[in-house]
Amino acid sequence: MVTGSGIVVSMIVFAVGAVLDFALTVSPNQHGFNVHTVGIILMAVGAVGAVIWIVAAVSSGSRRSRTVVDSGGGRIVEQENMHL
Repeated sequence: MVTGSGIVVSMIVFAVGAVLDFALTVSPNQHGFNVHTVGIILMAVGAVGAVIWIVAAVSSGSRRSRTVVDSGGGRIVEQENMHL
């Protein structure tokens, strides 16, 4: 079963990358560590992680269905089924 935590982590990584790339101002004479390059790398990792999570969610094979039955006495019974 695929949980939603993978997409959340991907979104956070992408957001941190976007902040590093677009929101920080650094000197153009900076040598060595480039914050904007790290931001682009993090955005790429976040995007790839989201795509992998979506592919895993679609291909997981689990299907959910809900059955609603009216028992006739004004009582409605709901049942959620998971089919693997």
